[in-house]
Amino acid sequence: MSGRSGPSVDPRRCRALNAVAVAEAGSRSGGSVVYWMSRDQRAQDNWALLKAQELALERKASLYVCFCLVPKFLDGTIRHFDFMLRGLAETSKDLQSHNVGFELLKGRSVEEVPKFVKLLQRLGKKGPVHAVVCDFSPLRVPSEWAHGVAAALQKMAVPLVQVDAHNVVPVWEASDHQEVGARTLRPKIMGRLKEFLVPFPPLRKHPRAPLTGKGAFNLDAALKSLQVDRRVGPVSFFKPGAAAAKHQLEDFLRRRLKAFDTQRNNPNVEALSGLSPWIKFGQISAARCALVVQQAGKGDTKKSAEGFVEEAVVRRELADNFCFYNKHYDSLKGAAEWAAKSLQKHSKDKREYVYTRAQLEQAKTHDDLWNASQRQMVSEGKMHGFLRMYWAKKVLEWTKSPEEALATVIYLNDRYSMDGRDPNGYVGCMWSICGVHDMGWAERKVFGKIRYMNYAGCCKKFRVAEFEQRYSSSGSKGSGSGAAASPSGSGKGSADEAASSKQTKPRRPPGRSSRAKQTLRSATGSKRAKAKPLRNRNSASASAASSKRTRSSKTVKGRSSSSAKRRKP
Repeated sequence: MSGRSGPSVDPRRCRALNAVAVAEAGSRSGGSVVYWMSRDQRAQDNWALLKAQELALERKASLYVCFCLVPKFLDGTIRHFDFMLRGLAETSKDLQSHNVGFELLKGRSVEEVPKFVKLLQRLGKKGPVHAVVCDFSPLRVPSEWAHGVAAALQKMAVPLVQVDAHNVVPVWEASDHQEVGARTLRPKIMGRLKEFLVPFPPLRKHPRAPLTGKGAFNLDAALKSLQVDRRVGPVSFFKPGAAAAKHQLEDFLRRRLKAFDTQRNNPNVEALSGLSPWIKFGQISAARCALVVQQAGKGDTKKSAEGFVEEAVVRRELADNFCFYNKHYDSLKGAAEWAAKSLQKHSKDKREYVYTRAQLEQAKTHDDLWNASQRQMVSEGKMHGFLRMYWAKKVLEWTKSPEEALATVIYLNDRYSMDGRDPNGYVGCMWSICGVHDMGWAERKVFGKIRYMNYAGCCKKFRVAEFEQRYSSSGSKGSGSGAAASPSGSGKGSADEAASSKQTKPRRPPGRSSRAKQTLRSATGSKRAKAKPLRNRNSASASAASSKRTRSSKTVKGRSSSSAKRRKP
């Protein structure tokens, strides 16, 4: 019994990853269909899962979901894996309540997914594995996994169908090439929202019971199996799972949506949705968020709702577009020609300050605003979007080369931010350092034609001193449990590095907390290098300390080059 008159999933969301065609319904019934879950880790509002159920219902087959847990992935820490696995535990219960089997596989997907398919083939003697469905990621490693599994399944005569369940408009439908920026992708996305931003059908209770995947999710065993750095601990106020994501969305609508339009670039005001960790791990659908916010965006919240759709749909899907069509999304090779030439031209320019990765990780710079931003990310697993631009651009200014700057900001963001190791993170770093999706500005030292940001410009945007005080070394408000880990896990001394660097030690408020000390010092396990004190800039105006920077700022077409606001073409 199919129980349906037509397909629930737009076929334009789907593409075949191997040469094995999905057999017509009715040719062979029984058996099973598998959804290999990866990026979209939820039971509801998931087009990939709905496609798998569609195929299973048409063929009177059982439905299974498998997730392949690799013991180590890029620079992921226990902060990220704990959040992910606790969310998966909730998802497994939801799936099983809908009569869908769930299996947590451990190891390399290219080996474990085909092995699971062979198991189902042995168990389901009355029918084959009709198809495996997978979700979509544009990133290099997940793409390699998908194509490796596709090749293995092709040898077994099993089709692999990929569904873009993460983007509102599927990445291959939105554009067939790398877009210049938001101004070129925006009309393509907005012009097709009515086609693709549609209500989700619910996941049905599956009529055919699974033969395996009915056991309880063993969270403790899964956590113990990981080979990740455990020094960057979970963040207590990010509660994992779909239920917590739904609560976060409702809280945004109730308390912060009205302020989003005018205050989203102010780090001192709670105006952002805060949904990025749940969207990154696929515990909530960005499309669901957009639908709900659009519905709520009436009257005095209309502009805020439009701004949210711009950020959550257009800008986020612009990041997927870049990573999908540019395989060098995390290196200077991915920069536009004008930016690459400009950075190369100024790569040997003399830097006023040069810091090591360890010093940056521990927030040991002369800039109190930068230090506060770094502390926020280390302790809370997040950094305000406006400050992330400033934070990354200062690393370009304070490291020996653009290559080192980009590698450093990607490392720090991937290590500490809850939404690290994601297209948005990579594109944010590339925008700040390589001018991706931006334009050329007045040429200056170190930056070349890359957009410049400075402390004085930030002082014009918001009360910098207030933010610095909130995240000072003595008053960091974070509730995360993990201390900063050493760069690349080395723990090698920064004492010699610090002594040789051209940094100036800032004055800090007395009486710093032991937690802040431990969090920021444990990155290198060394004492602070001796250096001359710099005048403290923690004043409301910050005029004295920023006057030099203000005088040096350039203008482009009548606009200050220190402006941090992204230009809407």
